[in-house]
Amino acid sequence: MPIMVNLDVMLAKRKMTLSQLSEQVDVTVANLSVLKTNKARAVRFSTLEAICKALQCQPGDILEYVEEE
Repeated sequence: MPIMVNLDVMLAKRKMTLSQLSEQVDVTVANLSVLKTNKARAVRFSTLEAICKALQCQPGDILEYVEEE
């Protein structure tokens, strides 16, 4: 998939666990894990907004386009 989710990178930079993020954004750990492992097929803007607010970052810090070969 050409869109990569770098949630793990931002979590590490903010020294935050997936569980802590889950509590702050009111999204289950399981759903955040699907995002983190690049298995998500979609993400709601409201979820992306909540994640960006909690991690104090921009959507581009989390989402990355990687051209397929």
